[in-house]
Amino acid sequence: MRILFFGDVVGRAGREAVLAHMPMLRERLDPDLTVVNGENSAGGYGVTVKIAEEFFEAGIDVVTLGNHTWDQKELVGTIEQQPRIIRPLNYPEGTPGRGFVLLQARGGRKVLVINVLLRLFMEPMDDPFAAVDRVLKAHRLGPGGVDAVLVDMHGEATSEKMIMGHFCDGRASLVVGTHSHVPTADHMVLPKGTAYQSDAGMCGDYDSAIGMKKEVALAKMVRKLPTERLSPAEGEGTVCGCYVETDDRTGLAVRIEPLRIGGRLSQTLPERMQ
Repeated sequence: MRILFFGDVVGRAGREAVLAHMPMLRERLDPDLTVVNGENSAGGYGVTVKIAEEFFEAGIDVVTLGNHTWDQKELVGTIEQQPRIIRPLNYPEGTPGRGFVLLQARGGRKVLVINVLLRLFMEPMDDPFAAVDRVLKAHRLGPGGVDAVLVDMHGEATSEKMIMGHFCDGRASLVVGTHSHVPTADHMVLPKGTAYQSDAGMCGDYDSAIGMKKEVALAKMVRKLPTERLSPAEGEGTVCGCYVETDDRTGLAVRIEPLRIGGRLSQTLPERMQ
């Protein structure tokens, strides 16, 4: 299978960049599964159903979230009717929505997508490792189980992300980090066959402070002045993410490549091999 993942989409610049590049990426890579983290796509704070539907219409299969899940209050009352918008798995019991989705890809193949919120330097949450373990045990990767498993781990600390990668190694096709908005250079296939990257980076304007207007952040951090609320930068966006190919027999990864298109960062565009 071919899996395409986009990191945190920040504001209009990020949305427009993803939507503009999707036709080319679909033609070039022909992904069987496309997932985007949309938790900053609505003005930098959360996602709306309308924005999620724009992603779906463009060919994206699942929208994952994170610590900004409930910033758009409309989602509290609508997420139950949106199975392809998933919030972190380890929110407390009784929280609206779901933390994973099982869907059918091309050829009738079964794909599992999990979203989990990590804990180091983040708000307190239920144990992310126990939560992911329960879902992976119920939906085993490989013959007789699911054909691919993607885990979006939304967290701050690269150490915790790396441990989650090793924890899932051999049980997931891809474990990829979001939240820090900076693409890491550690994309690799782990020893037991799971593709891993600590952070996919953001989709947004990198002439900014992790996607937000740099002038406001400068005033806040350097001069300690009272400022307006941070809002997304509006220049040309860079699309950041990763591309993974798996072995159809096992569901494990055979390669992972970074993706960076447009904007200010160095560019890298994977080639389809299978």
